[in-house]
Amino acid sequence: MTADVLPALTAGARTAAHPGDTACTHHDSVLADRHDGTVVRHGDTVAKAHAPGTDPAELSRRLETAAHPALTGILLTPLRPKPVDLHGRLVTFWPYGTPVDPETPDAAPWEAAATLLARLHRTPAPDGLPAMRGPAKAARAIARLRAAGPHPAAAPVLRAWAALPAWARAEAPMPAAGTLCHGDLHLGQLVRRPAPAGPWLLIDVDDLGVGVPTWDLARPAAWYACGLLPPDEWTRFLTAYQRAGGPAVPADGDPWPALDVAARALTVQTAALAIAKSVGEDRPLDEVQQAVIDACDRMGFVPPELVHDPTA
Repeated sequence: MTADVLPALTAGARTAAHPGDTACTHHDSVLADRHDGTVVRHGDTVAKAHAPGTDPAELSRRLETAAHPALTGILLTPLRPKPVDLHGRLVTFWPYGTPVDPETPDAAPWEAAATLLARLHRTPAPDGLPAMRGPAKAARAIARLRAAGPHPAAAPVLRAWAALPAWARAEAPMPAAGTLCHGDLHLGQLVRRPAPAGPWLLIDVDDLGVGVPTWDLARPAAWYACGLLPPDEWTRFLTAYQRAGGPAVPADGDPWPALDVAARALTVQTAALAIAKSVGEDRPLDEVQQAVIDACDRMGFVPPELVHDPTA
């Protein structure tokens, strides 16, 4: 975030929170400040500056979708229907919601996340919505890995990437891509609204679009396959999705033939980003990051179409 945009973003959040001359006693806080977006909170209002180069027409369409009555109770509703330009960055405004507490993993809302996903996937996608950006984000992660320079752990990640079908590498259209998808599901994409104890809602529309719904289940599936998500938590998530009528996997039987490609893609994406960050920060890979890279190494020896077992 450039020095001139952060103060302007904070001022924008204050104005949105207090459109008149109301006295203000709230403090400003920066909730996130990354290359792909900066988020500032003032009172009950949150302002987000989206990544440089974000397409204004596509972001507007995603905002309109989030505001549609059919998605009330599924997606957090934006405060304004259109983004605004701020020093060349697109900014959106949202009500504040209480996020998942990372310090209490036992209370992770896996069932709520799965149920919201199933409801999202069952909602008809509006006309003109862009493609879900999951595969494009995976491709950007590989580009970051290659730009980081040589690394001894890169070879198995690139082999696993090359084994994926073209659609999962954003090199071809997604097959049967007519389902409304979130595009980047993880527990950081849920908040309680009204804060602090309202119902859970999905946030972040940057990757929202039509696509293959298994992509939204792929991150927890990948963590489970890599041994990073306990089996009982994966079972809670998957069972809740199935019970809510989610279309991405069968209602019973083995879900892995449907999930395998997307889970592999998310494993590769996670590993690529881990290596790129370790190079950029000049530090060794940690145990969790190494486990994901080891999973890529195993994936390189078994073609995706032959794998039905996530432990294979």
